[in-house]
Amino acid sequence: MKAPIEYEVRRFQLPRSMSTKAAQQLLTDHAEYGSWELARLRRYADGRRDVWLRRKIIRARRSAWLATETADD
Repeated sequence: MKAPIEYEVRRFQLPRSMSTKAAQQLLTDHAEYGSWELARLRRYADGRRDVWLRRKIIRARRSAWLATETADD
């Protein structure tokens, strides 16, 4: 059975003074260089935005052949 996918979540607010183009560039940078994806974006009537970004948590697992090899030693 596969383990469920776990995500790391980062939430932040963008001020209403930030332009749409600047917000788009900020989110693009997070996606390209930090492997984040947009989970949710909420825009309020006053212009501020709540942003939720997420990325997969990758856990290292021990290989089966390595576990049997070290058990023999």
